[in-house]
Amino acid sequence: MKSILCYGDSLTWGFQAGTWKRHAFEDRWPNVLAAGLGEKAHVIEEGLNGRTTIYDDHAVQEDRNGARTLPVMLSTHQPLDLVIIMLGSNDLKFGGRCRAIDAKWGMERLVEIVKQFPYGPGSSLPEILIMAPPQLCHTADEDFDLAFGHAIAESKNFARHYAKLASDTGCHFFDAASVAKADPVDGVHLDARNTRAIGEALVEPVRKILEL
Repeated sequence: MKSILCYGDSLTWGFQAGTWKRHAFEDRWPNVLAAGLGEKAHVIEEGLNGRTTIYDDHAVQEDRNGARTLPVMLSTHQPLDLVIIMLGSNDLKFGGRCRAIDAKWGMERLVEIVKQFPYGPGSSLPEILIMAPPQLCHTADEDFDLAFGHAIAESKNFARHYAKLASDTGCHFFDAASVAKADPVDGVHLDARNTRAIGEALVEPVRKILEL
């Protein structure tokens, strides 16, 4: 059985727009992917609300810096055959770094961590799939608009930056925006249909990567 780590933020955790609740287990995209792969793979959903690629968020107790927590996940869940990383949206909400290129540089560091991690006996270097998150959209929610509204146009650049990074580093690439759109209830998160769509769309690419 193959092991797949899905490393992300609230879009991987399953944040339900407008409710501050979590989507049902069977609707969250990592679990939809798992259902599509059947008994051939074990899919680990590792999503944290607010997680960034490499940037600190001192407003909360939990460590949202993805570069600091990724090594723990690699060690905890090894051996791994594939690591899927979908991060970047939260990188855009902070003043002074509101560009998708900043998220691309952060993603580059995460790829480096996966490739250079000292895996134990019986483990080999996993494949890496870089996933561009769905684009942000306009919302009437004042709080989310203040946090992300300025970055809507910039979020459209995720796909081209991440695709180039994947090409340059020998990773796989998937654009979640090709199958999913943010819910205008808050302009960032996904409704159940759209998070399911990501998992469904990943089944065949992942089968190909892992030769299932």
